[in-house]
Amino acid sequence: QLQASGGGLVQVGGSLRLSCAASRRTFNTYVMAWFRQAPGKEREFVAITNWNGAFATHADSVKGRFAISTDSAKNMVYLRMNSLKPEDTAVYYCAAKAKGASTYSYWGQGTLVTVSS
Repeated sequence: QLQASGGGLVQVGGSLRLSCAASRRTFNTYVMAWFRQAPGKEREFVAITNWNGAFATHADSVKGRFAISTDSAKNMVYLRMNSLKPEDTAVYYCAAKAKGASTYSYWGQGTLVTVSS
């Protein structure tokens, strides 16, 4: 019900835009987020927003370089990634949770981003 895409191989300093298609209409009431998991590391939070753009929060490690956004008409969530670094290499996941919930109920399958130096 969440499908992430847009990953690939990019050089240091390059850019990518990840997309997440949300198939359920009820996702419009959910909070949407991106996480990532690098090889041998735990999954970490990247960014979070809601559908009307009232707020957006980014992890310190990506602040100023990444931007989360939504297109509610298309049920799409995006993660624009600029100035990519080798440490951004990871599988990126989109996720959704109901407002006020403590855990994410839905996860996409992940899309691999590899930043080469």
